Amino acid sequence: GYGKYISQRFRLYNDSLHYTCLCCPWSRCCGMGDFRPRTVWLGHPEKREQRYPRNVINNQKYNFFTFLPGVLFNQFKYFFNLYFLLLACSQFVNELRLGALYTYWVPLGFVLIITIMREAVEEIRCYCRDKEVNSQIYSKLSTRGTVKVKSSGIQVGDLIIVEKFFSSLIPGSCFLRTDQLDGETDWKLRLPVACTQRLPTAADLLQIRSYVYAEEPNIDIHNFIGTFTREDGDPPVNESLSIENTLWASTVIASGTVVGVVIYTGKELRSVMNTSNPRHKVGLFDLEVNCLTKILFGALVVVSLVMVALQHFAGRWYLQIFRFLLLFSNIVPISLRVNLDMGKMVFSWMIRRDSKIPGTVVRASTIPEQLGRISYLLTDKTGTLTQNEMVFRRLHLGTVAYGMDSMDEVQSHVFRKGGPNTPPFTSTRLAPAATKVRKTISSRVHEAVKAIALVHCVTPVYEANGVTDQAEAEQHYEDTCRVYQAASPDEVSLVQWTESVGLTLVGRDHNSMQLRTPSGQILNFTILQIFPFTYESKRMGIIVRDESTGEISFYMKGADVVMAGIVQYNDWLEEECGNMAREGLRVLVVSKKSLTEEQYQDFEARYIQAKLSVHDRSLKVATVIESLEMEMELLCLTGVEDQLQADVRPTLEILRNAGIKVWMLTGDKLETATCTAKNAHLVTRNQDIHIFRSVTTRGEAHLELNAFRRKHDCALVISGDSLEVCLKFYEYEFMELACQCPAVVCCRCAPTQKAQIVRLLQERTGKLTCAVGDGGNDVSMIQEADCGVGVEGKEGKQASLAADFSVTQFKHLGRLLMVHGRNSYKRSAGLSQFVIHRSLCISTMQAVFSSVFYFASVPLYQGFLIIGYSTIYTMFPVFSLVLDKDVKSEVAMLYPELYKDLLKGRPLSFKTFLIWVLISIYQGNIIMYGALLLFESEFVHIVAISFTSLILTELLMVALTIQTWHWLMIVAELLSLACYIASLVFLHEFIDVYFIATLSFLWKVTVITLVSCLPLYILKYLRRRFSPPNYSKLTS
Repeated sequence: GYGKYISQRFRLYNDSLHYTCLCCPWSRCCGMGDFRPRTVWLGHPEKREQRYPRNVINNQKYNFFTFLPGVLFNQFKYFFNLYFLLLACSQFVNELRLGALYTYWVPLGFVLIITIMREAVEEIRCYCRDKEVNSQIYSKLSTRGTVKVKSSGIQVGDLIIVEKFFSSLIPGSCFLRTDQLDGETDWKLRLPVACTQRLPTAADLLQIRSYVYAEEPNIDIHNFIGTFTREDGDPPVNESLSIENTLWASTVIASGTVVGVVIYTGKELRSVMNTSNPRHKVGLFDLEVNCLTKILFGALVVVSLVMVALQHFAGRWYLQIFRFLLLFSNIVPISLRVNLDMGKMVFSWMIRRDSKIPGTVVRASTIPEQLGRISYLLTDKTGTLTQNEMVFRRLHLGTVAYGMDSMDEVQSHVFRKGGPNTPPFTSTRLAPAATKVRKTISSRVHEAVKAIALVHCVTPVYEANGVTDQAEAEQHYEDTCRVYQAASPDEVSLVQWTESVGLTLVGRDHNSMQLRTPSGQILNFTILQIFPFTYESKRMGIIVRDESTGEISFYMKGADVVMAGIVQYNDWLEEECGNMAREGLRVLVVSKKSLTEEQYQDFEARYIQAKLSVHDRSLKVATVIESLEMEMELLCLTGVEDQLQADVRPTLEILRNAGIKVWMLTGDKLETATCTAKNAHLVTRNQDIHIFRSVTTRGEAHLELNAFRRKHDCALVISGDSLEVCLKFYEYEFMELACQCPAVVCCRCAPTQKAQIVRLLQERTGKLTCAVGDGGNDVSMIQEADCGVGVEGKEGKQASLAADFSVTQFKHLGRLLMVHGRNSYKRSAGLSQFVIHRSLCISTMQAVFSSVFYFASVPLYQGFLIIGYSTIYTMFPVFSLVLDKDVKSEVAMLYPELYKDLLKGRPLSFKTFLIWVLISIYQGNIIMYGALLLFESEFVHIVAISFTSLILTELLMVALTIQTWHWLMIVAELLSLACYIASLVFLHEFIDVYFIATLSFLWKVTVITLVSCLPLYILKYLRRRFSPPNYSKLTS
């Protein structure tokens, strides 16, 4: 469902959308092409002047014919997969064949089958999603009446009907939610083309000769320029069309019956053009493993060359090199990639199943171990750290301020002015002057409250509540049935506050507004013009006429930075705005200007003229509006607080103790951002804050950077404009200083700037970054970071859908990193090194065997033994390492300092790799030389002794590596041992079954296994005794 729907029937929307994308904004744009403006005839797609893209979504990477070739190409374009393919293919050449074909083809086939199955599942899911969206049925107006059409059949010029439920308060209007485009969740009012409202039925749209002239497709979701023309009118009708007349794809309609003409389809949609293809993220851990496998490949080549050199390059030595490359191919383990991929799937499943972070979704199952090495966390503010739930806290009139504890005084002032039931003054001893002051304050309070109740885009909506039905609730303005809908939670909180002090917004359509006074009197106002809030203007205005007095008033509210130049001169605005911002309040300045009828008529004529222009329309309209915005009377300041999310402070403290530096990137103003940083303890009490002065030139930036360089252990607060100047001239110096700060706050940040900061951190520091956000404006930052975490919040799901991991609350981030990130990284490191150890062990034994037998390129183990070794005999115990953990999750959360150890990459480093290589060489030598020394007469005894010792050594080494036993680990060990013992019956071709049953075999295997493993157990005990790791101190 799309939330609460309110409704109304109206005729025409310039509906610049195709409705299929209402559910799925993620379609790929295959080249933008040459976009041109268009003339679209209503209901006549055949009259098109140019070809338009089909209205289909296709997110698939392959089709039926390209699937298999495409998947195989993507696998074998990487060197190591190609290497294993060449190895397997070489076995068709008799001179290079070392054994049965299946010894090389079965492991390769197993890896490929798993990859193909995974890709097939993803493609089928993608195909089903696309088919579901492309097959959605819509109602289309045609000469045959209303017909059903699939979304893939919708064309530019079609008249589409979308229906919802209930009925609206505002005739001929609709509410729209754009959270998937711009991160704003609240309902926006959209208006139809006025002249179509007078048509008797919707079908009459096909009878009139009319067209829409629309601008070329572009990425700007906040603006639209077009005109509506009806040619058969007398005279012909021309109407300007703007953003208020549009519905974009990927938005949700909340109103009854909408009839719209389709202007853009397919890849020309705003939602598609705003969707960048996310980069394919490859984990740092995978790159490190690739580096190690390259070293192993180098070792393989060196060993092969040494073997041939020791033969003095006799005979066809080049063939011998290839045979040795095949013989020692186990040095590079083919099972490494499969084990790690399966491990990542297990880690992702564990994250999803964790009951302490419910609702967490893993969308990128290839990088869970990245969460264990985050150095920089970049977070949005509104909706991520704060709840985006606004509470009205302060009303300031310049000479007097009202806080939460004195709202009853405001209420009494409003009641005094509220009509015939005005209570008398209680005090009779007031001097005449005092009475005059009291009256002045009273009227000022009332004027301020009235302005707040009028200057907004809030609509009261009435719903049935089980007692009162909807129609009755609307008629009587029933308080219990009323809900407010608006484009901003700030606006709703202001209107709810005016209701709490006695002046209630009870009705609104796009022509009028009704307020109810405390005495029950209804004040009617005609809405003459509305100037909506935009990010550029940072203000909104409304012109209303009071029906009872005929007075025309222009009210405006906006940010203090723009309003300071609009209101009349005063000496308190800047200071009080700063004071309120320091308390963490969002400040709005409210002003008023009275207009005469002549002034308004003159303005209206110029305004309509500007709105009809096609070129530079927005500039001309802004110029006309600015002619009104002069010398306005300053009425009041309002302060609204955005409350913090649950457990934000302890979570930030955990992250800080874990060695993670937190940067807050927000579009909010500097003072509010600074205050939120203090409030959330992003900046600790004993830390200084350096507020970077606003700079515009290279010289200013140089001076300010020098001033900042002299500060130590100091949090930095900088605005987006100053940041841009610094990065332009002193990128290296600025990033060097900023990275030394314990915390950084960037305010007034654009979405592209957020992504740029992430990119710079990655380039300058080489450390891993994690970006957290909840709105569409955070998507670019989330996709740029090494780990993107989306918070499912009030700003919709776009950030959550674009992220690698999705959480329901910011506080879940602590556990996601400290527990799951840490475990995933440590387990992946342990698993990868053990798989390499397993392969190096058998390769060392092969090298010893070949060197003893005159450097012959003859395999030690044939056929099934070589496959069984890395599958059924050792696979389960080795893979069970994904369940291992060094400390309990409670300890990891209690001591986030444990996370710091991982930031240095110690679990998988050249040092640990070298240790495992040395262990492998030692154990391989002991097992092989032991078997050669202790075998009696037949060669088959060497195979039996060495292979059994090798299997037992691997099982014991898994037991040695495990830090916390899980019952599945014990099962895996016993199952593998049982499988080996049971399979001996079928291995008589390679192993003498009768020899295995003798006491001689048992003591020889026991001795070899003990010599290979016991020293390592002793070393582990001594290390734990004299140089224990940090986690062991906590567990003991």
